[in-house]
Amino acid sequence: MIPRTVYSEEHEIFRESVKKFVAKEITPYVEEWEEAGEFPLELYKKAADFGLLGMGYPEKYGGTQEGIDIFHGIVTSEEIAQGCGGVSAGLMSLNISLPLIMALGTEEQKQKYIPPVIKGDKIAALAMTEPSGGSDVASLKTKAVRDGDHFVVNGSKMFITSGMRADYFVVGVRTGGEGASGISVLLIEKETPGFTQTPLKKMGWLSSDTAALYFDDCKVPAENLIGGENSGWYGVMSNFSQERLGMAAGMNANSQICIDEAVAWAKERKTFGKALIDNQVIRHKLVEMSRMVNTTKSYLELLSWKVMNGESPIADLAMLKVHASKTMEFCAREAMQILGGAGYMRGNSGPGRVERIYREVRVNAIGGGSEEIMMDLASRQLG
Repeated sequence: MIPRTVYSEEHEIFRESVKKFVAKEITPYVEEWEEAGEFPLELYKKAADFGLLGMGYPEKYGGTQEGIDIFHGIVTSEEIAQGCGGVSAGLMSLNISLPLIMALGTEEQKQKYIPPVIKGDKIAALAMTEPSGGSDVASLKTKAVRDGDHFVVNGSKMFITSGMRADYFVVGVRTGGEGASGISVLLIEKETPGFTQTPLKKMGWLSSDTAALYFDDCKVPAENLIGGENSGWYGVMSNFSQERLGMAAGMNANSQICIDEAVAWAKERKTFGKALIDNQVIRHKLVEMSRMVNTTKSYLELLSWKVMNGESPIADLAMLKVHASKTMEFCAREAMQILGGAGYMRGNSGPGRVERIYREVRVNAIGGGSEEIMMDLASRQLG
């Protein structure tokens, strides 16, 4: 039986502490970081000292696992999204890369790579997407050929979060035949000869470092194989399920920001002798936005509870991501209509937040599995 509320007093205390961290260390600087196209490396250390980076990882690797559940992760995603989607994506890129090491890696690999990232001394990134295909991970083409005690890697990756500044890259490679059964995972360190990167400019998530990666006869020690050869697929897919929950939480937080800013503006803005919010058409927009946010929130919490209790609702997780991205798109669009010209102005407060969120809609609708791929995945699971 699902509890009446999935959030305990401890969750709410934790939420308040994260809210204060974001308000102090992130929110005041977002516009500066967005303009610069990056946030300071010092933020990793601050987040590590606060405990954000180690949350949910075993204590023997420097993390905090006792008393932490999936809803702490949801709270974190929601509150950091209040600061900026780009900062959230870059700062927390460890949570889409380290879980593969946790799931598939040896104890030696875990001891070597996880603690430095949790401490904020190193940065970890996941590298799956390629120029020839994104959500269709099973068709990746980057090849890794065994040569004695090394793998020789050739290929490229595209749109990689933390792609320029990361020290450790968890990379999907093809070591076998076509399809999912030929995929392995390698840990490739930044200074490996033959490995280069190119920064990418984007429409949104401006403060998130994003890059293309190139592997040209890149020699990677065989001991850096994460899991067995040709055995990486299950870990990759499990990792995506967790990523989609986090993305849905962040998207819905952004949707709520759009509502909050639209309501504040509609109460203040006067048109034709009355407050904008006194117009029925505006009130109906706000109600529809709230309806969609509330349904997404309920769906998110239901699936989070199921996952925490050992279920693997793959189809529902795919549909949740689609629902969350469509909700964000709708709320951003309607908020911009309510804000009018003010919504078109950039800034880090009031209407400016909506302008930023409007630009970030597409990366959320595509990243972590595009809406179309998610719908197809769900239909196959249901059928």
